[in-house]
Amino acid sequence: MSQFEFEFPYAFLLILLFWFCFKRCPAKGVAIYLPYVHLLIGKKGIKSRWLDIFKWISIVALVTALASPVKVTTFNNIKKEGRDIMLILDSSESMNERGFDLDHPKRDKFSTIIDVIKEFINKRKDDRIGLINFSSSAFIASPLTFDREYLKNILSKQKVGIVGRRTAIYDALLQGLYILENSKSKSKIALLLTDGVDNMSQIGYKEIEDLLKKSDIKLYIVGIGNREDLDTPKLKELAKVGRGKLFLAKNKKALDSVYKDIDNTETTKIDGKSYRVFIYYYYYPLIFAVVFMLLFVYFKSVKGVAKR
Repeated sequence: MSQFEFEFPYAFLLILLFWFCFKRCPAKGVAIYLPYVHLLIGKKGIKSRWLDIFKWISIVALVTALASPVKVTTFNNIKKEGRDIMLILDSSESMNERGFDLDHPKRDKFSTIIDVIKEFINKRKDDRIGLINFSSSAFIASPLTFDREYLKNILSKQKVGIVGRRTAIYDALLQGLYILENSKSKSKIALLLTDGVDNMSQIGYKEIEDLLKKSDIKLYIVGIGNREDLDTPKLKELAKVGRGKLFLAKNKKALDSVYKDIDNTETTKIDGKSYRVFIYYYYYPLIFAVVFMLLFVYFKSVKGVAKR
């Protein structure tokens, strides 16, 4: 943002001082009276009011230069520390169940979850986000990216049962942890969403627990639907080991609240510094002052002045 200002605006008070001196402090000197001398020089000299104009222009310009006109541009150097977030999304057969969205009971659970996740992505403007889809096996639907529109487009293409009908939670977590381990970000988050119990992974719970203990990755787990359908003790323990939290959401409204809670907890760190650049313009009024002062001196000393 740029603005024009004076560094020393009080310098303009000098104009009042000059005006007071010209009115109250007239110059004194010895004068010789010569009658009718104005008839000899009056027609050749310029009128005294023009000398006053030159004089006051030079004074005002000089004071303006002393006030130091300057253009100030302020720059804000904002350093944002974003996060790398892997979304790990369950697309097993149970995601076809209806009634999760109380306002639209005929809508399937998976479509409702997709909309909630898109809203979450919209809010994470400074983060890289990736997506893993899993059911019987897990695959990387999108690597970590800043392109939110691309990610939401990929998310829209995900379908229930695209990689099977069962649930491989630990295999999906393993892929997510592997991607984040290779990230250079200072803050790494795995966000798992599931509505069931692992029944298809090649890797076991203990291995995932050991990996989380050794890593600097934070794990949030969102369990949706009925508590009875989830392996709540294991999920809670994994979230605890991952320095995160287990959230339970029985319906869309509760899920909205969960993602807002996570979004507010994982705020972007901002280190903001501002600095100002000054461009000085005092030389323009200074040039005016010099030019009009020279005009004043020239016409007063060489050409003469006519009597008012």
